[in-house]
Amino acid sequence: MSASLRAAAVATFLSAATIAAEQPRAPLSPLPHYESRVEAITIAATVSDSDGRFVSGLHEDDFTVYEDDVRQTIEAFGTERLPVSLGIALDTSGSMAGPKIAEARAALTQFLDRLLDRSDEIFLYRFSDHPVLLEGWTSSRATLMAALEDTKPDGGTAMYDVMAEAVPLAAQGRNRKKAVVLISDGNDTSSNTPRIDVMQLIRETDVLVYAIGIDGNGNTGNGAASPSARPVPPPRGRVPIPVPGLGRPPGFSLQTPAARRAAIDSDRVDAAALRDLTDDSGGRTEIIRDARDLYPATAGIADELSKQYDLSYLSTGKRDGVWHTIRVEVKNPTYRVRARRGYVAN
Repeated sequence: MSASLRAAAVATFLSAATIAAEQPRAPLSPLPHYESRVEAITIAATVSDSDGRFVSGLHEDDFTVYEDDVRQTIEAFGTERLPVSLGIALDTSGSMAGPKIAEARAALTQFLDRLLDRSDEIFLYRFSDHPVLLEGWTSSRATLMAALEDTKPDGGTAMYDVMAEAVPLAAQGRNRKKAVVLISDGNDTSSNTPRIDVMQLIRETDVLVYAIGIDGNGNTGNGAASPSARPVPPPRGRVPIPVPGLGRPPGFSLQTPAARRAAIDSDRVDAAALRDLTDDSGGRTEIIRDARDLYPATAGIADELSKQYDLSYLSTGKRDGVWHTIRVEVKNPTYRVRARRGYVAN
């Protein structure tokens, strides 16, 4: 190639390169960005033997904690009773009229006055067709007991709505240990909040959730199930949340008016629904036959809150918005451990 042809070729190449460089480039698709963090994960663990009795006297080396099946180093361990930031949500629907509400008032009065510690702080909700916060955070037992006396049963049961308010409020408590106790005698009939949304709220906090169901048809025992009870597994990845205009998650359906009326007339407790709210948190559901059993049930919850083992470890994962499983084990294989099953890394 002659010198003149080579010069022309170089000039053409440089011109094309200049034109290409001046052309606007399509923006690159953003890559997912997950912020790393070190977060202390706290766990309240309840240990019982084969007879259901609390096991005391265990030490840190008796416990092993796993996150997503990876063993974690326990950074803090305690056995002393911690002050509790506690919320109470009492069903005051029409079906609670008569002996049920009287027994509930008596049981909660003893719960507040005799069983809880003076260092605890408490709030009180009642709920029928909608939730009503009777008393915000207080340590005054007299104030709370006076509020209980003013409860008058009427209307439907907005159980999920009250939990959607009570759980975030409990999460704001000043004490490290936080809990909500729900007392109800029937199914949800009036909520605008889907159950799955409440489950997600609970999974995003470290609030222990306890439920006492008063079942007039005879289901008894600690967490006894109705024939239709079915476990709801922890979510894999993000929990589907209803978005306006985009429909509802698979498996969710609104109750028809007829179904709501049938639920109001029924005194059966949906034990499976209560477990959906309690079990992932490390709390539990207790089904009782008669309202007269409310005091032993509340006494058992107070006793449990005072006898739990408190552990924490440092999670060094990413804020990926998904559910990370937690498993707590003890050396003695005959012991049963109940603790939170995971957390959502937000």
